[in-house]
Amino acid sequence: MSRLGKLPIKLPAGTTFAANATEYTFKGPKGELRLKLNPLIAAKLEGDEIVVAPHDKEAKNASAMWGLMWSLIRNNVIGVSTGFVKKLEINGVGYRAAVAGNQLNMSLGFSHPIEFKLPVGITASVAANVITLEGADKALVGETAAQIRKIRKPEPYKGKGVKYVDEVIRRKAGKAAAKGK
Repeated sequence: MSRLGKLPIKLPAGTTFAANATEYTFKGPKGELRLKLNPLIAAKLEGDEIVVAPHDKEAKNASAMWGLMWSLIRNNVIGVSTGFVKKLEINGVGYRAAVAGNQLNMSLGFSHPIEFKLPVGITASVAANVITLEGADKALVGETAAQIRKIRKPEPYKGKGVKYVDEVIRRKAGKAAAKGK
């Protein structure tokens, strides 16, 4: 039994939910998202709440899929109503970023500038040394942030690179610490 799956998902004002034979559709002020239907789980609209339940509680994977589908549906409802945000921080002398249309132009200490094309549905903004990514799809926002971070991961000696704003980099002592022994 899924503890979270039993809870109804409140549908905010201005957000709609529809189900057909193959997928669920969510529409709201931040856009439209689709989620593939799982044959073990049924989701239906009751008033202004979405109720998720398995077709057969005794099926082998029904309990696991119940919680998963509840979480995916909830993420889509939150995404189309308020959206998701990830913030990345750039640290390093001469490291900078700028947004031009749907492209993120970065200078990260390489011999060439990096041009990162943003996926459809993701918007970016840069303020000082912080890149803010916004979008309705939680997985796409997180994957885009991870791809940008992967271009120049933060190094442990000086902390230069691209990191999440709330990420803590464990710093190492350099050569000077080894000479003291």
